[in-house]
Amino acid sequence: MSITFSRFSEYFMAVARTGSLRKAAEQLFISVSAVHRQIILAEEELGVALFERLPQGLKLTLAGELLYADLLKWQKEYQLTRIRFDEIQGLSRGNIEMGFISALNDGFVVDCIQRMAESYPWINLNISMNSSEEISRKIIDAELDFGIILNPKSHNQLEILSFIEIPLGYVLSPHHTLAGMDKIYLSDTLNERHIMPSEPLVISDYVHTLYKHHKFNPIQKIECNDIRMITSLIQQQLGIGLMSYMDALPLLNSKKIVFKPIREKGMHRLTIALCVASKRQTSRLSQIMVNLLVEKMEEIKLQLKQLP
Repeated sequence: MSITFSRFSEYFMAVARTGSLRKAAEQLFISVSAVHRQIILAEEELGVALFERLPQGLKLTLAGELLYADLLKWQKEYQLTRIRFDEIQGLSRGNIEMGFISALNDGFVVDCIQRMAESYPWINLNISMNSSEEISRKIIDAELDFGIILNPKSHNQLEILSFIEIPLGYVLSPHHTLAGMDKIYLSDTLNERHIMPSEPLVISDYVHTLYKHHKFNPIQKIECNDIRMITSLIQQQLGIGLMSYMDALPLLNSKKIVFKPIREKGMHRLTIALCVASKRQTSRLSQIMVNLLVEKMEEIKLQLKQLP
């Protein structure tokens, strides 16, 4: 954990560990000049050289070694201070019980879990992957603190804190001939191989119902019950797949695939919702995790608004 009130300490320790301004800048995701400026300003203010400039890199001077040792000690003391602050807020120990549908085993949920684990390493995170019905039951029965479910039904014992309406669309390789189209209709895909989701994937019912409604039967198809395999096949340009935006999101961010919303009558959006028990107070710890999830869900809503 870095000392939040000192940017210089973070820069200095990165240079001391790597022996290089460039490597330190890469670790910190900033420019080399920004790191160099902080070091020069500190040396001018302290009146001593902190590094020896050698052909093979930077080496700590005696003054630099003393400062490095003090910063390590200060960091440890700062961590103890943070723990004491968390104890005051009731965050020193505890468990977070959370439930998610299996469609969320990648992407923004994992990002939030990672942030929580890094910020509160002493907290136990218990994750249950299950059906929406089972997650709802466990929230109501106080077995889970909160959960994200699919297509929530009206229930007076559940409170929805945030939700996302998720469009369905064709997912294809960026190099596919249809990738340049703003909108794709079923008729545009007649000559394509369709990689279709099968049970137990939730999206399977939506895809098969849509195709049946429009009397659309692909000439060539591959059926698969695993989203990661489907996206892998799409990346290899073995076909195109109709799936939800959330299924595609992890690879959309890295631009390995593209998502084109489908425009057909009878196409209904999926909804995922973050839920808690309506009459139960969530713990301070759980509320922090809930806030992270809500923040990410709001970011996804903004992304969806930018779709054609």
